[in-house]
Parts: sequence; structure tokens; C-alpha cells
Amino acid sequence: MNQVLINDTTLRDGEQAASVAFNIEEKIAIATFLDAIGVDEIEVGIPAMGKAEQNAIAAICELGLHAKLLGWNRAVISDVQASIACGLQRVHISIPVSHIQINAKFQGKWQLVLQKLKDSVSFAVDQGLFVSVGGEDSSRAEDNFLQDVVLSAQAWGASRFRYCDTVGILEPFTIYTKVKQLVTALAIPIEMHTHNDFGLATANALAGVKAGATSINTTVNGLGERAGNAALEEVVMALKHLYKYDLKIDTQRLIEISRLVASASGYGVPPWKAIVGDNNFAHESGIHAHGVLQNPHTYEPFAPEEVGSSRRLVVGKHSGRHLLSNVLEQHGIILNSEDTQSVLDAVRQASMQKKRSLTTQELLFLVKVQQNSQAS
Repeated sequence: MNQVLINDTTLRDGEQAASVAFNIEEKIAIATFLDAIGVDEIEVGIPAMGKAEQNAIAAICELGLHAKLLGWNRAVISDVQASIACGLQRVHISIPVSHIQINAKFQGKWQLVLQKLKDSVSFAVDQGLFVSVGGEDSSRAEDNFLQDVVLSAQAWGASRFRYCDTVGILEPFTIYTKVKQLVTALAIPIEMHTHNDFGLATANALAGVKAGATSINTTVNGLGERAGNAALEEVVMALKHLYKYDLKIDTQRLIEISRLVASASGYGVPPWKAIVGDNNFAHESGIHAHGVLQNPHTYEPFAPEEVGSSRRLVVGKHSGRHLLSNVLEQHGIILNSEDTQSVLDAVRQASMQKKRSLTTQELLFLVKVQQNSQAS
């Protein structure tokens, strides 16, 4: 089984999400946290963007992190020079490889694309840098042309190729076939870069691993352009539980880093978000809650503590007697069968009026009302 590395691009592709802009303190905090939980590699930004970005990247380089740091570049020598000036020793060089991208950016001159890639890769290699080459829009590239590009990049000294499903138009079966062909043809490793336009970013990244890719680009919370990227927390937990990989990542802090990035980006985490959403270990339904009370494995794929979360039993429209009794017992309240049913009816009515489950305070208030009603 090949080792799989996580190359997180929250600070580059994640920040490219519309209306997201990290300041230098936030970029340093995110990089430090990614390093602390054991992420292998961090794509720290785009040096060619200008002074502010360069200052942030240089500051991260000076932290002495264990994670390898990578800068994103166009196939332009001045971009690579900007990365070097920041203190980076690893560069990613991106080049369009589909007809639609080459026509839009290079007027269809594919020979020019190859020349610019050769010049920039050769320059970076001559400077002693680790070079990753990314095929922008690999998923829409003609297969033979893409393979020629990657073989050329390998010959010029590239150490890794990033397969980019730039607009998220592939599905796992096709990804597997296409990546398997490249893995067979190449001596250098393949990295997966998948987008979530059809909700398949994580599945496609995993399919790439199944085909032999050994690195995955992720972003915390799936932050990224349009519908986002493969989410760090989803990829890590799926590799751990579905593929049985030991990534040496501290999963117990996934909730914590999720909240950090949510705060920095200005976009909260939906409660139903896989792995890190508030509802992942919240149980309201009577059947589900009863099962979880008997054995958590009945309705939980892994323990909440694995990601730094905790189980919550909430009362609402779909709750049953077992759940209600359990919650009340935690507050020292034990009701007979008739009173339990009466409170449950009141809970369901209140939940429908409020369009949500009840807070503990609201539940206890209903019990108090019920007991006062009986006393009078």
C-alpha cells in the first residue's frame, strides 16, 4: 500500500474562494495549525500576487515548520523567482492542458505552452528546487496530449504531477481510469486536485488514490472556488476508516481547525457538513436515539471523540420516550409514563412552532409547566 501525503491548499486555492481574504496573522495561524496536526505539505500562496502575499509567505517560511512549504506559480520564470525570494524551496508550476484553456490563454498555441513549461521547470530545477507540475483542466485534456506533457515535464526534472479536475466534471470511475493510465506511464508520483462542482471532490480524490496517486490536495472545510475543493477533514477520515491508511494526522483537532478557518474566511460551517458539522453526532429521531443509547455504533460510523466532537441528544418533533426520559434523567428528573407522554406531546408541539429542536432550558421549562399544571 502506497503512502498517501496530504498537501493542503487552504492558503492558496481555499483563499481563492469568492469574498475570502486572509490577513497575514490568519495565514500564519492556519499554517501553524496545519503543521501542528501533522499535515505533510502546505501550499502557502502565490508569491507573484505582490508584496502583501510575499510578506505572509516569507513569515510562514521563517516559522521553522515541519511541514514542507510550496508556492504556486504560473509557467513564468519571474513567478519562480518570486517564490525563491520568499524563501521557498518547493514550487508548483501550473500550465493549461485542455483545448479550451489553451485556446483561451495561449490562442491555441500548444507549442508555446510546452516551451514556457520547459523554460520554467528547467529554471526551477537549475535553482535546486523541488518542482511539482500541475495540468490545469487535466480532466478535459486529450489523453495522449496530457501524457506527452507529463512525460516531458518528468524529463525536464519535475518531481511530481498534479492531476487537476479544475471544474469538477469527472466522476470516480473515469478518474480511476485516467489516473491509472498516467500512473502506469510515469516514474514520478501523481497528486490529485479535485473540485466539488458536482459534489464529488472527495470521492474523486479517493478514486485517484485507488488508481495509484500518492498525494491529495485538500482545503479545510472544502473551502475554495465555486463549490470548493476536497475537504481536508473528509479526505483524512475517509482514508483512515474506509482505506485504513494511517496518515499520522491528529484527527482530534479537526473540529478546532475547521472553526479557525471558518472564522478567518467569514463563512460558517453548515450543521450537516460531513465530519465537522454540529449535527454529525446530534440525535433527535426516536429510533436513532434509542439505538445510539444502546450502542453508539448503530448510527455513528466513528466515535465523536476522534474528531474532537461529542455526542448530543436533542429533543424535538421526532424524539421518542426513551430519548426524552434519558435527557431528563441527566437533570435529575424522572417522570412516570403518563407524564413522560404529556411532556413529549408538548415538546413536539413546541418544536413545530419553533421550527427546530428545543434547548435544554426550553425543555426544562415545559416540564415545570407540566408539573405546575398537575399541582393546580
